[in-house]
Formats: sequence, C-alpha cells, structure tokens
Amino acid sequence: MADVEANAPGETIQTRDAALLQDTVREAGALAQSMFRTELKKWTKGASSPVSEADIAVNDLLEARLRGATPDYGWLSEESADDAARLSRRLTWIVDPIDGTRNYLNGHEDWCVSVALVQDTAPVLAAVFAPVSGEFFFAARGRGTTLNGAAVQASPGSTLDFSRVAGPKPMVERLNSSGGEIKLHPRIGSLALRLCRVAHGALDAAFAGGNSHDWDLAAADLIVQEADGRMSDLSGEPILYNRREVAHGVLVAAGRDRHAGIVAHFRNRPLA
Repeated sequence: MADVEANAPGETIQTRDAALLQDTVREAGALAQSMFRTELKKWTKGASSPVSEADIAVNDLLEARLRGATPDYGWLSEESADDAARLSRRLTWIVDPIDGTRNYLNGHEDWCVSVALVQDTAPVLAAVFAPVSGEFFFAARGRGTTLNGAAVQASPGSTLDFSRVAGPKPMVERLNSSGGEIKLHPRIGSLALRLCRVAHGALDAAFAGGNSHDWDLAAADLIVQEADGRMSDLSGEPILYNRREVAHGVLVAAGRDRHAGIVAHFRNRPLA
C-alpha cells in the first residue's frame, strides 16, 4: 500500500489506518472478552452458523470506529448485510467480529477478532487479536508481521511434522505419502487463529477447508505472507478479496519452502 498523504502534516494514510486498526481491534477484543462466558442471546443463521449478541455488539463497535473514521472505504463483515458499494471502493475493511463463534459460545479459548484493510483485491493491513491467550498479530504490506510487538517469521524448511500441521483431518492425511499412522495437531476452532499460528512458527502448515470466506482469511493471509510464509489455494494461486463472490475452496498456509512442497504434492495428487 503506497503511503498517501493524509490530512495531518507528515502523516500517511497507511500510518493513520494502522493506528486506527490496532486501537479498534484491541477495543473490540476487550468488549468480546467482557461478554465471554456470560449468558448471551444466541441464534442460528443460514443452515448451521451460530451467532450471538456478542458478535453483533463487537461488529457494531468495529463498524462505528472504522467506518466513522474512514467513511469512503468499503465494508464487508460476516455480521453485516452485504453492500455491493464495496465493489467500487479501492479500500475496504473486511471484518470477522468473532472468528470461532462456536468455540466462544462453548467457553473455549480459541477465538479472535480479525480485521483486514484490503486495497483492490489484496490485504494491506491486518490485525488478529485473541484476547484469552493475549496474542495480537499485526501486519502491514512490505513491513513484516509482529506478535505482541515482536517481529516473527514462519518456520523454515520443507519437511513435514504432522503434529505441527493443523486443519481438516482428511486434508492433512492426504499429505501422508507413507500411508502410516500420523499424529495430528489438536483442532483449532478459529480459522484465522489457526492460520496466524503459521506466522510465528507454532505450526508448520495449516489448511482451510472448502467453506471459508473473505472475513475468515484476509487478515491471516497478510499476516502469514509478511512473516515469509505463503497462503494460497492448492494450485498455488493467490487469494483475491473483495469480489462479488466471497467464498473460497481449500487453502493452505506454510513457510515459503514448505508451501511450495505442499502445492507440488497436490499438483501431482489433485483432489477428486
């Protein structure tokens, strides 16, 4: 994202929006945590997607802060009605107020607030905050990834330790060329958090199944990329955001060399 001059002397839009994003996501995470493990109104949307008053409250806070400060930007959130006007905006906020709502409602700790700023079809700023574990990931295009303010990188190398690979069991097992029994990493219910844990080497690789959306992915994508990792579909093609269709197929995130090996594996053994 180019540093375009903002109103304040010496300030750029990227600098301004980076500060806005970090402050707002921290505030949103604090709100979500204050409602965590309390009695909440909850319901189901669509076929089986849970939602609660906490999701809506956090979404309202994010929208008020982010859209209030940047009224010319587009908006795409899991908990807002889609507005096609976003398609004509060069900059768009892509938001998941609580990623891992099912975990959140069940009192489990793997959930987060995930927000990205997308320019055209690629994320340029990203923040993912898991309040319970205290993990705050932040990335700006061309400027690296930090976890709680410290620079991080994806784990190097190309070998696979299946205990450090997370995602749907059938996908992970497809990487096992030996056919022997493998030990799988425990499930991480928040997709954004699962992918982000590749960025600081807690995981060697992570998969997203075929039912993810822009709001699950955009922030984690930049966080992985800026940590010298790669995130793509199984053919190696990058993920494009803020298009009319916001659903995505099977995806993989890993360090640069490991990602290349995984893509090559699936090129030779494509999904049916």
